[in-house]
Amino acid sequence: MSQPPPVLTEESLQEVVRSLGIHLQDTSLLRTARTHRSYLGESTGVLSNERLEFLGDSVLGLIVSEWLYRQMEDWPEGELSKAKAVAVSEPALAEAAQRLGVQEHILLSTGERMSGGRNRASILSDTYEAIVAVVYLDQGLEAAREFIIRSLSDVLGEIEAGVHLRDYKSRLQQFVQGHNKMTLRYAVVSETGADHDKTFTVQVEIDGRVAGSGIGKSKKQAEQAAAAEALSALQVDGACVNESGALGH
Repeated sequence: MSQPPPVLTEESLQEVVRSLGIHLQDTSLLRTARTHRSYLGESTGVLSNERLEFLGDSVLGLIVSEWLYRQMEDWPEGELSKAKAVAVSEPALAEAAQRLGVQEHILLSTGERMSGGRNRASILSDTYEAIVAVVYLDQGLEAAREFIIRSLSDVLGEIEAGVHLRDYKSRLQQFVQGHNKMTLRYAVVSETGADHDKTFTVQVEIDGRVAGSGIGKSKKQAEQAAAAEALSALQVDGACVNESGALGH
């Protein structure tokens, strides 16, 4: 059953501020940042976060572009553009929002809540951008930079390591599809840490046998790491497919 919407009190806003790890002089804009447009049909005297999202998108783009320019000194414009697209993509921003616990504080209509809107990537990413705008307007560009770099540290770390464009899951899927009788399955074997800072361990199985495992701050990252280990084993360990279609050595 869907949870009721969070109550708009100063105490609840301060709770959001603490969970985000930010400091605000004025929390009034945070009320707007957490208000999805669907909520306007069930309440009066409130504004949606769409204008803040517009501003936050620009601030986010500037900060990420500057970070890439300074960190990746040898990268040409094309590579910088690809990396920026990954860093500010909807999945990356939604994952950052989930790690911050933003989903617990979004104000949605009853229908949107019932349909799982609180965990919808588009809503989470838009809310993240709105929060960026709030930090920028209240505390300035340096505070916004600190918040963005901190909250996007996972994807920025992948970019520094040069693995942000390597889709190991797709490569493994292609391998499996090349052998019709083989099956592929990912399974979460453990979750550790607080709700806003979880670490996942995932195993990937091919034909029911564990082919690799990986750890990440999201299920997606852990699955990618598991797929990468499986591909490495297939290549380095000389894994092959026997005549029956099973994975063998």
